[in-house]
Amino acid sequence: MWAGKKILLGITGGIAAYKSIHLARLIVKAGAEVQVILTPSARDFVTPLSLSALTGRPVYTDTFEPKTGHWNNHVELGLWADLMIIAPATANTLAKMANGLCDNLLLATYLSARCPVFFAPAMDLDMYAHPAVQQNIARLQSFGNYLIDSEVGPLASGLEGKGRMAEPEHILQHIEQFFAIKSSLAEKKVLINGGPTYEYIDPVRFIGNHSSGDTAVYLAWEAHNRGAEVTLVLGPTKYKNENFPFAVKHVTSAREMLDECLQLSVNANVVICSAAVADYRPKVTYDQKIKKSDQNLVIELEKNPDILAILGQSKREQQLLIGFALETENQFENARKKLLDKNADAIVLNSPSQTTGFSTPTNQVTVIFRDGTTAASQLVLKEKLASWLWDTFINTLHL
Repeated sequence: MWAGKKILLGITGGIAAYKSIHLARLIVKAGAEVQVILTPSARDFVTPLSLSALTGRPVYTDTFEPKTGHWNNHVELGLWADLMIIAPATANTLAKMANGLCDNLLLATYLSARCPVFFAPAMDLDMYAHPAVQQNIARLQSFGNYLIDSEVGPLASGLEGKGRMAEPEHILQHIEQFFAIKSSLAEKKVLINGGPTYEYIDPVRFIGNHSSGDTAVYLAWEAHNRGAEVTLVLGPTKYKNENFPFAVKHVTSAREMLDECLQLSVNANVVICSAAVADYRPKVTYDQKIKKSDQNLVIELEKNPDILAILGQSKREQQLLIGFALETENQFENARKKLLDKNADAIVLNSPSQTTGFSTPTNQVTVIFRDGTTAASQLVLKEKLASWLWDTFINTLHL
């Protein structure tokens, strides 16, 4: 897991810095390369010589090294790393990180880093509990940084409480868990469809629904972040011009979505049908806009292809098929019937409300599996729900 990984270890000026010497040793022992960056005040607590001896690399403290004339390029450091961990992260450094301040090499590297960033706060208990510090921690998490929370115990002040930097062994466990999740879908090919479909009546009118496609996009992002090769087949949504790091096929109608999914599902290990496909389409479409008249307008509809059912009929051995069901009555009975009728391995059941369903930032679902087991989520942001769903699929379906 650690072999060949490149780790940036940032150490700031707090008494807990002595623990970071042990952390550097553990990471090196695990098989990774470690590059240490000290803040100027960190040098009052640990020496560059000790850390250099442990890591086998020079320790950087300033952008420019007067003795050697060497320029430490923060951009190159940020690009070099597979992961960055700042431990300890003092209240001062947390505030600077949260507000984009940049007065030392470590902060410049943090602002340049494209890799995941972990931070382990360390300070006295009242400092840690202060609303300003908690606000900075929350803000850093909102940026996508990962908190390794402080632990409870004796503090340098002589008090006891929450504020101790997590023990090096615990920090190592956090990062190992992160790497495990990052590789949980490695070598898997995942196909996801999402969004609505539009079935045109004439050039300006169509049959559709309010699906935003958000859930499908978040599922695709999460699968990509876990190492999968992802293809997203997306109906008409706000994501038309988004620059994704995975393949996206944009479609409009149900038949277009079916054609793409049939072609792409041949090589997929996992197929997730989260799209809100229109059940019906106009039997006749018009090349010109239908003019309003005094008479009622009757539009005859015909059934669209059932994409989930068709993919269920052609499902290969060892291929997993997961569908979504939005139900307003007899929810579990209808979802269970859909699971069996469509030959799916799992159905994600949800129902529309003010906080769930179409065009809401949050959702709450229940996953129903073929063996009768279920898993229910909390009401969470759809981005968090995507992570929960993949954890549930991986653990229950043994991906």
